[in-house]
Amino acid sequence: MNSSLDLLHPYPFEKLNLLFQDIQPANMPLIALSIGEPKHPAPEFVKHAIVENFQHLSTYPNSKGLLGLRQSIATWLTQRFKLNHIDAEKQILPVTGTREGIFSLVQALINRDDAPYVVMPNPFYQIYEGAALLAGATPYFVNCTEDNQYLGDFDQVPAAVWEKTALVFVCTPGNPTGAVLSKQQFKKLIALSDQYGFVIASDECYSELWFDQAPFGLLEVCAEMGRDDYKNCIVFHSLSKRSNLPGMRSGFVAGDATILKPYLKFRTYHGAAMPVQHQLASIAAWDDEAHVEENRRQYRAKFDLFQSELGHLLPLQKPDAGFYYWLKVDHDEKFAQMLMEKAHIKVLPGRYLSRDTAEGNPGENHVRMALVADLAQCEQVVQRLKAIL
Repeated sequence: MNSSLDLLHPYPFEKLNLLFQDIQPANMPLIALSIGEPKHPAPEFVKHAIVENFQHLSTYPNSKGLLGLRQSIATWLTQRFKLNHIDAEKQILPVTGTREGIFSLVQALINRDDAPYVVMPNPFYQIYEGAALLAGATPYFVNCTEDNQYLGDFDQVPAAVWEKTALVFVCTPGNPTGAVLSKQQFKKLIALSDQYGFVIASDECYSELWFDQAPFGLLEVCAEMGRDDYKNCIVFHSLSKRSNLPGMRSGFVAGDATILKPYLKFRTYHGAAMPVQHQLASIAAWDDEAHVEENRRQYRAKFDLFQSELGHLLPLQKPDAGFYYWLKVDHDEKFAQMLMEKAHIKVLPGRYLSRDTAEGNPGENHVRMALVADLAQCEQVVQRLKAIL
């Protein structure tokens, strides 16, 4: 077997199962706030689009995807992020969910003979680390703490690390923190990329779940700077969170054509093309904004509920965007066990989403609470928490 497999950490939910193995939960239905799986209903018109195109079950999908899908994505990107231009033929590729796209891009991008760094936030989405390790790179963690508004401080990365960096991951809005990068922070990263030659990969799959202001995106900042070639800049987007379609495995990667051209070659061998019926349904989803606004409305209602009913009991800080609370607690594992035992509510200890560094583990003494359950279940969560806190 590939010896790099031994470098991989257990996935957070494996650790969570071990944490709860000796817990006898309260005698009430489980409410899971531990996993970022949207529970709002999938749009009916997307379901119909899949059913109406079942004849394509007998069709091999193309790795590059349908031109119509790429054009639909190009239109959405242009309108949402105020782009001057994006080429549907050369600067966009469908992927079977951002998880698959992120993992495979790293495998195609990294030259393991260089033994490079992949810089990433800490805490982080574990695919960044796993993809880097399996590609022969070394993760370099930028701690996201309360002191830096959970955005990380790239000024603290040594020049010796930048010189050996092949790729930088950012996640905005952040998982698990909900923090959003500013235009100035993006511009700083772009300047560093110009200086050192690394690629920036911006994971923006939570970008449509916002409260007051739509988050900025990497391509948006490039466009504002007149960099319509998006040099060394790549973004990932998905229908999973935006449209409540995690089971459809539909997303895309967009940006620098000089990166996407060899990446398409990799994907052709990789064999992860999106089924045609899902591509056609994805066009319907990207073309519609009404269901996205309704999705935002439901998340706003749940955060408003938690803030008004639990704000005096817990140090709740409403995130900039996304659907997670990144809650400070005295001890993350003990807090999670207490909620499981007394209220049968599952949350994820922050230390499972981060790594130890010389400055400590920035995830410790936080828990991630995903407000993915429907409003009725969230009201049950509120009542249970009031009873035990």
